Amino acid sequence: MTAGITRLNPPHLHATPGYHHITVVEAGRTAYLAGQCPLDASGKLVGEGDLDAQIDQVAANALAALNAVGAGPEHVVRSVIYVVSDDVPVLGSAWRRLTSSVVGPAFTTASTLLGVARLGFSGQLVEVDLTAALPH
Repeated sequence: MTAGITRLNPPHLHATPGYHHITVVEAGRTAYLAGQCPLDASGKLVGEGDLDAQIDQVAANALAALNAVGAGPEHVVRSVIYVVSDDVPVLGSAWRRLTSSVVGPAFTTASTLLGVARLGFSGQLVEVDLTAALPH
């Protein structure tokens, strides 16, 4: 059984490209995932200089983290995506790749996409922060 999750787009707010303005979760257990980075199991950066390769690794890592707590992308209730760029087309491309990835359903919830100057690891271009309402 899944915690009650309702996603809303109030009529007085702008239309969105696939996410919802509001996510309401009935009381239950919540998992707060650390920022998922483009690192392999040994801690090595994957895809230096290649945003698409890094997004694919981040998506795989996010799926593994969700699965570790018995959740899937459909249980995500909040996402924040950080991309090292101030170029709107690059940010849009990152959004599209994430939303079509193995964790794509995670980004139909309340989501924020940010262009940033730098992330924590040298050469890192993307990081995803997820919060999930765990199934009962």
